[in-house]
Amino acid sequence: MSQTSEILIRSAHTGDVPRMAELMEPLVARRILLGKDLVDLYAAVPEFLVAAGPGGEVVGYGAVHVMWDQLGEVRTLGVSEEWLGRGVGHRLLESLEGRARDLGLTRLFCLTFEIDFFERHGFEELSEDTELVAAEVYAELLRSSDEGVAEFLDLARVKPNTLGNTRMLKRL
Repeated sequence: MSQTSEILIRSAHTGDVPRMAELMEPLVARRILLGKDLVDLYAAVPEFLVAAGPGGEVVGYGAVHVMWDQLGEVRTLGVSEEWLGRGVGHRLLESLEGRARDLGLTRLFCLTFEIDFFERHGFEELSEDTELVAAEVYAELLRSSDEGVAEFLDLARVKPNTLGNTRMLKRL
């Protein structure tokens, strides 16, 4: 098998969406990721980076979603089964953090079952009493229809959270 040095991290293209959806299917079936309709994946293409293997085939994906002024979320990070444990997720996350910094974000949130992976990358588990945003920002975020924002705010309507995963935060 190829080494991760042969992996190219690049912005996603609309043509990558079918392969991304294919790679997401087993993770959705195991309730590790929330399922996304194709229309939502296409709409989110500008948020996504992909990892392309030596032949150009997409072997991983991940997105940064801006939630507020300096706050973003790492979303939908996944790697194909054949490439797990070979640094692809690490490279994707580093690239997503770089993109977040370029956008002016100073904090990244994630919901994950991969606690150890994110801890190795500087994310910390959020406690119930962690104040994440100022009261006026909280009030604005409540207006969002985005389920990721609801999970971030730990709203009762998503408790227990949709998948039972862990809320984590990293300061960039």
